[in-house]
Amino acid sequence: MAKKKISHELYSYGIYNRWERQSKDLPKLLEITDRIPIKDDIEFGYVLKIKGAKGKKLVFKIEHPPFKNDKGEIEPPFEGEYYVNSNTYEFFLGDTVWEPYEDKAGEWKLYTWLDGKLIAEKKLFLFLY
Repeated sequence: MAKKKISHELYSYGIYNRWERQSKDLPKLLEITDRIPIKDDIEFGYVLKIKGAKGKKLVFKIEHPPFKNDKGEIEPPFEGEYYVNSNTYEFFLGDTVWEPYEDKAGEWKLYTWLDGKLIAEKKLFLFLY
């Protein structure tokens, strides 16, 4: 039997409406852009469309400008993993900003790997509005 081909596409990126992380619905794209104004309720990131990868592991990482957490320590990149749960799958990787806004300005790099292979990366530049 032939091995099933996995396909993926960076479908959209930019500014999205507020995402309810408990919801199965992805946020709605408001604007395709790699320049993100920093203000309340801005959600930014990208959507990947992946086919034929059910059960495969996604690993993601968001590198951001250096800012401090509640303990006064520099916050490391955000990292995580997720298992694809259907043969046709849409994955949102993104974040939102919070106060103080000044330390969130700069370049944010978003990455996604599928079974160890980099399948998406995007640089977004956040600027004070």
